[in-house]
Amino acid sequence: MSETPEKVPDIKIVPLGAGQDVGRSCILITIGGKNIMVDCGMHMGYQDDRRFPDFSYIGGGGRLTDYLDCVIISHFHLDHCGSLPHMSEIVGYDGPIYMTYPTKAICPVLLEDYRKVQVDIKGESNFFNSDDIKNCMKKVVGCALHEIIQVDNELSIRAFYAGHVLGAAMFEIRVGDHSVLYTGDYNMTPDRHLGAARVLPGVRPTLLISESTYATTIRDSKRARERDFLRKVHETVMKGGKVIIPVFALGRAQELCILLESYWERMALDVPIYFSQGLAERANQYYRLFISWTNENIKKTFVERNMFEFKHIRPMEKGCEDMPGPQVLFSTPGMLHGGQSLKVFKKWCHDPMNMIIMPGFCVAGTVGAKVVNGEKRIEIDGKMHDIKLGVEYMSFSAHADAKGIMQLIRQCEPQHVMFVHGEAEKMEFLKGKVEKEYRIPVHMPANGESVSIKALPKLDINVPVEKIDRSLSLDPNPSKSECPFLADIVYDQENESLRIVSSTPEEIDDDCQPITLSLSKILSGNRVNWRELANNLLIYDPNLQMKEDGIEMFHGEISILANNPEETELELVWDECREHWFELIQKTIQDLISRENSPEEDVAIPVQA
Repeated sequence: MSETPEKVPDIKIVPLGAGQDVGRSCILITIGGKNIMVDCGMHMGYQDDRRFPDFSYIGGGGRLTDYLDCVIISHFHLDHCGSLPHMSEIVGYDGPIYMTYPTKAICPVLLEDYRKVQVDIKGESNFFNSDDIKNCMKKVVGCALHEIIQVDNELSIRAFYAGHVLGAAMFEIRVGDHSVLYTGDYNMTPDRHLGAARVLPGVRPTLLISESTYATTIRDSKRARERDFLRKVHETVMKGGKVIIPVFALGRAQELCILLESYWERMALDVPIYFSQGLAERANQYYRLFISWTNENIKKTFVERNMFEFKHIRPMEKGCEDMPGPQVLFSTPGMLHGGQSLKVFKKWCHDPMNMIIMPGFCVAGTVGAKVVNGEKRIEIDGKMHDIKLGVEYMSFSAHADAKGIMQLIRQCEPQHVMFVHGEAEKMEFLKGKVEKEYRIPVHMPANGESVSIKALPKLDINVPVEKIDRSLSLDPNPSKSECPFLADIVYDQENESLRIVSSTPEEIDDDCQPITLSLSKILSGNRVNWRELANNLLIYDPNLQMKEDGIEMFHGEISILANNPEETELELVWDECREHWFELIQKTIQDLISRENSPEEDVAIPVQA
């Protein structure tokens, strides 16, 4: 109780990417003097240095090891981990990098695929190499769900299930009493192969940093969306057209493959369905290895059969995109920013019989975003292409919608909320909704903009068990309950610090304005004899005063008042600084009003000026 808590430091946040933008997620968090980078993504809309986060904000652009205490990666999508080898091996960082075990397994494979496209195919020179990826991954530390990992004596982190993709996690970052919960990308609704995001009950972060990709969207029924998807695919192939569905290698690919596989089986269709070579083998390997990260349905059926070994869907054969007749193709990557999907799109986009279905969000500047926005002529690799095929955008993206974001805020009850990974207008809309409904301050910084969060202090006070028992035995009426904690909490406005001191005057500074707690208890018995009671109490306070409505002791710090007209109930009121007198005075009163003899006739109580 005599310990003096230190000043509560502000929590500082600077987005180096994904501030009022989607792509290149990278958030710098300072909490309790510790510096943590969460995510280190690549912006798919740029082909120059703008695709990397601006690391010059950290220590002037030099090596990051001396500045950062740790780096955390939420999941394996390239807009969250694509710049990791560049950050660690080219800019320079030798500290720990934390991610879940599925992310640790999948991340280097996707980074190597991306490197091949950018370097081996496009011929870029200013890019990380295979050795950079390997050296970067040597610094990675795997995390299990709900495992509290002590980064050092003060800083700890903990992962929670985020849905979204295999291995995706929200991370709680804690120093002392204060914490930041960073969501990464998450989905509050279960799908065909993953469960819904969830945090443990009682997680109450000082600050919740949430993605806001679909901040203004409340998705329609999942069943209706699936029916619409199947109908569009079926109609196109029945007319002899081709359907291309750009997806990322893991995640929506499995979701939609399971959906089409069961539909083809049900409808006895023989139209070929292909996916990019290697996708099935890779997916099977990871889902078998990390089956515990899937939903209950997948876990149950996995014992009998592998849900990801398909009968109607097969690996893409060489030249199959040039074959006549209908077909469906799942091809990577998901935003048409390169690779197989862009190559096939260039061949199929001129035929109005064909269709492209975009199942997820596309970052601004990618070919996918231009297609979704309805552009009819698009320049791809220096050549103009007329877009004549049908275009459908159906959100199978595993991000939380507005309803899901509000649900997480309601569950966590944070002191502050911050939105990242979204468009400014959409964030602004949701910001107003959260502030109005939950009365929580909401922040939405742009890239490079620093925000300081005032953390409210938390005080832990040890209370003896006998004090708690005594409180429970008292009158349960809240207005009459006793607060058994005896201390003064002193706030220094200039230094914004709190001190807990004992309730003796010499401990309190002259310029402090004390706020006193008054406590009370009702005592019942016979009608009170005020004169006799005053005489009995003189031993404790020779200067007590008898007033018209009762007795005042210690200059008003203890009062005894009639609580009913019959004067058979007395209210004993005392300031917390007179707590040590309470027992004696209560006993004196109770002894008098419990006696069998009746009081003398009413006497006027003399009032002392």
